Amino acid sequence: MNPNSDLASNSSRLRGFWSDNIAGASPEIIAAVAACNAGQARPYGNDDLTTSVERRLAEVFEHEVDVFLVSTGSAANALALAAVTPPWGSVLSHSDAHINRDECGAPEFYTAGAKLVQLPGEAAKIDLTALAVNATRFVGDVHSVQPSSVSISQATEVGSVYSQGEIGAIGEACRSAKIPLHMDGARFANALVTLGCSPAEMTWKAGVDLVSFGATKNGTFGVDAVVSFRKDIASALGFRRKRAGQLSSKMRFMSAQMDAYLRDGLWLRNAAHANDMAKALAAGLASIPGVEIQEPPEANILFCRLPMPLIRGLLDMGFGFYHDRWEPGIIRLVTSFSTTAEDVSDLVRAASALAGSELP
Repeated sequence: MNPNSDLASNSSRLRGFWSDNIAGASPEIIAAVAACNAGQARPYGNDDLTTSVERRLAEVFEHEVDVFLVSTGSAANALALAAVTPPWGSVLSHSDAHINRDECGAPEFYTAGAKLVQLPGEAAKIDLTALAVNATRFVGDVHSVQPSSVSISQATEVGSVYSQGEIGAIGEACRSAKIPLHMDGARFANALVTLGCSPAEMTWKAGVDLVSFGATKNGTFGVDAVVSFRKDIASALGFRRKRAGQLSSKMRFMSAQMDAYLRDGLWLRNAAHANDMAKALAAGLASIPGVEIQEPPEANILFCRLPMPLIRGLLDMGFGFYHDRWEPGIIRLVTSFSTTAEDVSDLVRAASALAGSELP
């Protein structure tokens, strides 16, 4: 039985909340790609647009950087870690990190066998004590993998955000152990908007050595970047990108996306909107009987506990979200730059109707 025929009849305009990668691309991105299609350009990143992107990212981060555009976030993470982690080394990350759970062994593959060491911590953030212990464990012991790099996700897979102080403390632990710090920034902009700080303050000023700078989840349709603050690994990253098949011959089409993404604050506006939609979703669902918000959203990801009949009802009405990857009754809702207030209100109204409650 469908308790809301109006919603059912308008199901064609309902949008899913599986992830922010189900959204299309920002119109500005499409326009930029179309514009760069005219004429010819030098291949393999030797074009003016790629140079512009490198210059723009240096301005964004207030630091000299080496930029390596790639087609996916998994490639960015794996290549970044491979540049600083030998085959006999280990990458220390949270057990819930994307590199550990969702990249099908790509970091191990590109590092030629380095081991991922899982660390505990609340809200999918690395516990500093566990990091300090593991960053120095068995150093120099030829029988053991050597702690070689640390990777943090910003924002995390559960939507939490490392504070500047937390990143700084991890950075200090890495410096003390003489190992580099990598940031998986698939949702870099969402975290940055939440903290209200500068990209420099969230990265190199806090001890981060290289970043997987995500854009695909926030408005582009196929470009992320490895941004390195360390000159000594630039050559390795260049060769690794080529060997991995990630050096695009028509690089201008990737660069056009990133250039438009960074131009006029589009990346920050998109992220702020996605974050606001997650907050609106949490506020709307919180008053519905049977719905438990797990944690207030810090970025654009919301986890809730719902009765199974309510989950099934929402799925039957055409709403899309992940609900079978965690414990029973836990769902994940992810908003994006293209999520509308109407999308949010439709989901809240449907949940309220299924729960037999009246919205205030």
